[in-house]
Amino acid sequence: MKCIKRRAFLHRCAAGAAGLGFAASLSGGLPGTRVGTAAESAGNSRRPNPIAVSTYSFWRFKKNLKLPIETCIDEAARMGFDGVDLLLIQMESEDNSYLQKLKRHALINGLDLCCMSTHQGYVYPDNERRQKNIDLTLKQIEIAYRLGVPIVRINTGRWGTTRSFDDLMANRGIEPMLPGYTEDDGFKWVIDSIEKCLGKAEECGVILGLENHWGLARTPEGLTRIVNAIDSPWLRVLLDTGNFLEDPYDKLEQCAPQAVFMQAKTYYGGGLWYTLDLDYPRIARIMRKHNFRGYVSLEFEGNEDYRTAIPKSLALLRKAFG
Repeated sequence: MKCIKRRAFLHRCAAGAAGLGFAASLSGGLPGTRVGTAAESAGNSRRPNPIAVSTYSFWRFKKNLKLPIETCIDEAARMGFDGVDLLLIQMESEDNSYLQKLKRHALINGLDLCCMSTHQGYVYPDNERRQKNIDLTLKQIEIAYRLGVPIVRINTGRWGTTRSFDDLMANRGIEPMLPGYTEDDGFKWVIDSIEKCLGKAEECGVILGLENHWGLARTPEGLTRIVNAIDSPWLRVLLDTGNFLEDPYDKLEQCAPQAVFMQAKTYYGGGLWYTLDLDYPRIARIMRKHNFRGYVSLEFEGNEDYRTAIPKSLALLRKAFG
């Protein structure tokens, strides 16, 4: 028997070990070895949350600042975002030719159209008025479908007893109920109305994201009451970091398990109505704990020029959710 040289022996051993390793990867591991769980593997390879920007961030309802959506897409691409969250009332048209132009513009700029924020309300005693808002929501779902947008932000609406939005903000979003009605009445109207939108949502493959906005979803208890009562995969939570004005972190955590999209507020230059000092690393930890992998969409709501404030906001969110 010929003597095997040391170098050749080591080479053969290494090759054999590599082969065993490859076989183990196919078979799930060698006998007597510990294989990491799927959860551990996922935790070790977790990708960052993609970051979008709402077209609202460029406008903020400030006089003479209503930029065309195409310009917002251009700016989002230039600044380095992954997607754009469209504000429907900022769009110039709902004609299909305009919608397809926007979709093409986003595509050639390498951006997802990841959400469309809409407005509607169902907190009305009058059935015809509720139906009008149901029909509006159905139309909005179809617009999202034509755009290829997978999530539509919806609201409950509010009682409307506070006429001025400035006054509503001064009252921390709290307003009296309509005389002669109860909260239970309001929740029934909202639940019944949203349920009538679910068939269209499923048909179009568009998730309805109920935001913790003003009205009956102002609190986590109100928001989850509606989502849990309806119990549909086509209705989930769209979580806004800036709409819980006191003790936000516990409230965000209550809603996080059902969240499919997050809108993240920043307030550089001082907020338009109020300013919150939000701890985004802490918020990101909360969302990771609940396995949130979806988009985080910037809603800049400050007085600083968007050209400087939005890039700073993007850096803040990339660091927290990266």
